[in-house]
Amino acid sequence: MRPSISPQVRRALVALTATAVTAGTAVGPAVAGGHPAKPVKAVKSATPGASGGEAKKEPPAHMSQQGGAQLGRAGDQVGAGAPALPPGLSALSWVVADADTGQVLGARNAHWPLPPASTLKMLFADTVLPGVPHDASRKVSDEDLKGMGDGSSAVGIVPGQTYQTPDLWRGVFLRSGNDAVHVLAAMNGGVPKTVADMQKKAEALGAKDTHVLSPDGYDAPGQVSSAYDLALFLRSGLKNQDFKTYCGTASADFPGGPNTKGKPFGISNTNRMLSGIDGVAKYPGLIGGKNGYTTNAGNTLAEAAQRDGHTLVVTVMNPQENKRDKVYVEMRQLLDWGFAAAGRAEPVGTLDPPKPATGLQASTSGTAAGAADSSGIGALGWTGIAAAVVVAGGAGVLVLTRRKRDRPQTDAVG
Repeated sequence: MRPSISPQVRRALVALTATAVTAGTAVGPAVAGGHPAKPVKAVKSATPGASGGEAKKEPPAHMSQQGGAQLGRAGDQVGAGAPALPPGLSALSWVVADADTGQVLGARNAHWPLPPASTLKMLFADTVLPGVPHDASRKVSDEDLKGMGDGSSAVGIVPGQTYQTPDLWRGVFLRSGNDAVHVLAAMNGGVPKTVADMQKKAEALGAKDTHVLSPDGYDAPGQVSSAYDLALFLRSGLKNQDFKTYCGTASADFPGGPNTKGKPFGISNTNRMLSGIDGVAKYPGLIGGKNGYTTNAGNTLAEAAQRDGHTLVVTVMNPQENKRDKVYVEMRQLLDWGFAAAGRAEPVGTLDPPKPATGLQASTSGTAAGAADSSGIGALGWTGIAAAVVVAGGAGVLVLTRRKRDRPQTDAVG
């Protein structure tokens, strides 16, 4: 069963989806690993990251203030003592935070709910890694892979073959394999349970902008997260040594199947700032993270890095400048800026949850909080939900092959 949402949210999503359909939009896949796709009707003015004459995308008028009031404001937010921001940042949203202290050093539209693509797999790992035994194995059935979205990225799981848990996680983190996600979800009790578990985990982490509809980041109308929430997911994951190891693995061998006569084959991490493939230089001190891409979400990227005693988590969502590797360029700039700001700049917010209120303060603040977050998905901002639904119309899902050079990054989800 899907995670429960309030009747108000359900009615709004239904109405917004109906509006998109009435306007002549459609949701469907694009290209998947060289296979033909079903035709879809594109809506040029509503596709994030697409080039050509769209209206400028604006954040919601009202965003969550989780982590501090300044993080609920639109535009760039930096504190006193911070160095100048890098020029040319085009991402719709980004966050730079200190993983150890939880201090947010800078942000742009931190709580703008946007499609997350494969970066949502960080929440999947936060949720499922602790519950699936490290030494478990699974003989994959066709049922395990049922329900995968058309055009999903895949590592190459073969039904009838048995896989060890560590191999499945390498398939998730290195190749962004939706097939590996679905097998692990089956080991966790199934996709509906896993989606519900992920929503509960997001809420426990304070990720109020996130609404989960798929375990792998596959585009779905109304499925959103934010740069702030992605930072929470990565920071949480770094506390789990297995997560940290998998997200920092640049290359590995994966169990083969009939096409390789049972011999293992090599896989490289589609996070090219980690693996250094296709002309993207490795970043010094990089711990790792997760990247994503769909035509709906644009490029999304979360990274953690260490330097001079500081550990940063940085998230970037949907750069608008249509240049090759732009998401990596902006990530590199923001990591450099963050290390220059660490220990010098006044924070603009925090990733840490608010301290529980007591007495009369709890009574009065609880009433206000209930009014703001009674929707069940936090202060998403209806403008953000509308954008997610309308954008989903006609925006197919584009899967990029490992070394394809005519795309802004190699990772994708269906």
